[in-house]
Amino acid sequence: MSKQPYRPVFLNLLQIKLPPAGLASIAHRISGLLLVLSAPLFIYLFALSLQHAAGFQSVQEIMSCWWFKGLLVLLCWSIAHHLLAGVRFLLLDMDIGMSRDVLNKTAWVVMLLGLVLGFVLALRLL
Repeated sequence: MSKQPYRPVFLNLLQIKLPPAGLASIAHRISGLLLVLSAPLFIYLFALSLQHAAGFQSVQEIMSCWWFKGLLVLLCWSIAHHLLAGVRFLLLDMDIGMSRDVLNKTAWVVMLLGLVLGFVLALRLL
């Protein structure tokens, strides 16, 4: 009987060192999830603001809260990163930039540009 290879029983994801392309992929999924989960909140706030003047006033009060501004900053990063990573993945689907060093460089560019563009967008909104 041959000896079976060692298989880990518990895989600790915090100890695994992912390459930059893996980090960009996970961040792309997280940013998409944040965008989808925030859509009902913004649809509700938009509908509330259109109902009457008191609803518009309450939406303005909500938007002036510190937690809502923090959410906006997070969503600005989310939009910027998701857009840039989506373009990167479309280029990868067309077999552009498939070598390992280009994959890692474009992943770093996407992550850094996503932060910068998200910050600029947040400054414009706030």
